[in-house]
Amino acid sequence: MPSFFAPYRLSFYGASLVGTALLLSACGSSSSPAASAAPAKVAVSQVTNWFAEPEQGGQWDAQLHGLYAKEGLAMTTLQGGPQVSAIPLVAAGKDTFGMANADQILLARQEGVPIVAILAVFQTDPQVLIWHHGAVQNGFAGMSNRPVYVSAGSDYWTYIVDKYHLTHDLQEEYNGTLTGFIHTPNAVIQGYLTEEPYTLAHEGVAIDDELVADSGFNPYANVLFTTQSEIKNHPTVVKEFVAASIAGWKQYFSSPASTDSYMKQYSPDLSPAGMLYAVSHEKGLIEGGDAATHGIGWMSARRWQQLDQQMVQMGLIKPGVSYQSAYTNAFLPKP
Repeated sequence: MPSFFAPYRLSFYGASLVGTALLLSACGSSSSPAASAAPAKVAVSQVTNWFAEPEQGGQWDAQLHGLYAKEGLAMTTLQGGPQVSAIPLVAAGKDTFGMANADQILLARQEGVPIVAILAVFQTDPQVLIWHHGAVQNGFAGMSNRPVYVSAGSDYWTYIVDKYHLTHDLQEEYNGTLTGFIHTPNAVIQGYLTEEPYTLAHEGVAIDDELVADSGFNPYANVLFTTQSEIKNHPTVVKEFVAASIAGWKQYFSSPASTDSYMKQYSPDLSPAGMLYAVSHEKGLIEGGDAATHGIGWMSARRWQQLDQQMVQMGLIKPGVSYQSAYTNAFLPKP
């Protein structure tokens, strides 16, 4: 069964950092009388869904350039990883905000975890399926009878298997490396549009890929969330967090170099060229869709309802989870 406790994916370049505990904290001090008289900033924290990378670039940009502090927040940003899951940490009150995918949020709410999505970073899920050039005909429908490297319990793979009536699928556990795929000519492997295609091209491997979203399963990705109690008791803090995060994304897309250098301190395997590739390929997935009209982070009732219905049909959640309570646009700026 899929679990909201499990990390959503393993990254090719991030897998080498398993077990690393990394912490970034925005804290400033001044001994001047004016600074000592300034209102105290509210201490909050956020935990991402993986090691620092361009897919979280706006969060790190806001941290690096003091955008959270400008909104009155003393922000601590924690990296996720294979042994770190944002949902239980936020639900337990250890962190104020977290990052997960929309389907994970519905799974959590079914289990009684009172979290609420407040901003969707990706309008289009960057998850792709990749195969050797020319090895798969007819896209998703041609993926039967071949090794498929995907994470256990992946909702999107359950959807694709059901929709395209795939048979005899030889599912292999995705372990964050590309080695098995590279040496298996008929294999399919999961990845991110922003990462693995670049890595494979750099290795001289010719590939084809397709966004999982093209299958019809397209949950919002890298969704920022908090608890119902935080929204009720500290709505101003939530609004300030959302505002600073959006400002961070806008600034990151405008000038990513300093933030890329900052993230590389904590994810040393990141390369400057790879990060530029990621930024260029993620921009449309973040600023497109409904965000083109409503701004970064917007979520629609239609998309949440569709996801709810798909997950019910797959038997992943029961009817009545109430997708309407799973998200809010109340803290986003008015378009």
